[in-house]
Amino acid sequence: MAATPKAVSHLLPLQPFPPYPLSSSSRGRTGATHRRGESYIACSKGLRGSPDDYHATLRALNSKGRTPRKSLGQHYMLNNDINEQLVNAAGVKEEDVVLEIGPGTGSLTNVLIRAGATVLAIEKDPHMASIVTERFAETNRLKVLQEDFVKCHIQSHMSSFLASIESDLKPRYAKVVANIPFNISTDVVKQILPLGDIFSEVVLLLQEETAVRLVVSALRTSEYRPINIFVNFYSVPEYKFSVPRTNFFPQPNVDAAVVTFRLKRAADYPPVSSIRSFFSMVNSAFNGKRKMLRKSLQHLCTAVEIEKALEEVGLPATSRPGELTLDDFVKLHNLMAKD
Repeated sequence: MAATPKAVSHLLPLQPFPPYPLSSSSRGRTGATHRRGESYIACSKGLRGSPDDYHATLRALNSKGRTPRKSLGQHYMLNNDINEQLVNAAGVKEEDVVLEIGPGTGSLTNVLIRAGATVLAIEKDPHMASIVTERFAETNRLKVLQEDFVKCHIQSHMSSFLASIESDLKPRYAKVVANIPFNISTDVVKQILPLGDIFSEVVLLLQEETAVRLVVSALRTSEYRPINIFVNFYSVPEYKFSVPRTNFFPQPNVDAAVVTFRLKRAADYPPVSSIRSFFSMVNSAFNGKRKMLRKSLQHLCTAVEIEKALEEVGLPATSRPGELTLDDFVKLHNLMAKD
């Protein structure tokens, strides 16, 4: 069952700029230098020794003559404690392989590398891709691809990346840890969650409203949609904690939240005869969200057949899509599926 959303204002100090320091419990690793209260990593010229905070973010952006682009949903994390919590939520450890989406100036990348992970970062903005590539030029734990994530073939990229890693402790599955642009949240979820053969854990920092809609939306509410069926079909989701908007630059108009998805393997998916036809049925059902299923699914079966299937599932003939659980939809689909 999904966790109830809860703020962590007692952990994340609510204050405006200037910067937030790294928690004193953090420890440096190979390739990093550490001074109490600040996070440093050996980087290329221009960013060497810079802390991950508000001023460092501005310096990194100015180094390329950049300003955050609203069209790309660019809001940079300033609180390194949150980056630490993202990495901890994924259980990232030495020799893990991690996919990061939209690394920005590399503050989360820094924490991942210090945790011992090898990172594949996908960045759409060529200027930001250049910043991260230059910053971590002295480590062999990072590869940056300048591509649009929602258009790239991530399964192919990850398969090649995993195969290229030379290690006796090479993991079978990778993880996803990312502070993603809010405007591509749903696209990322749809692309990543079906890849349980590659990824084991997915930890995303999303817009608060999106996080709640994906994980917490309940039956018979206006927020209950096909994406909820999708998320629970492919994963076990959990809402972790909220992140106040004051932790970002530029400050967005909404708060954020961290959500984890434990991906299922194909053998653990609900037993449907065809995944494609199953989701086609679910989407058709919700296209007429206020209609009874015996009307919205008439292109698949007659009203009488639908009512009979609903009865066998243990549901009333007047059922609407917002009243069915994932398990209900699975049973209904398998009763209605045509050979």
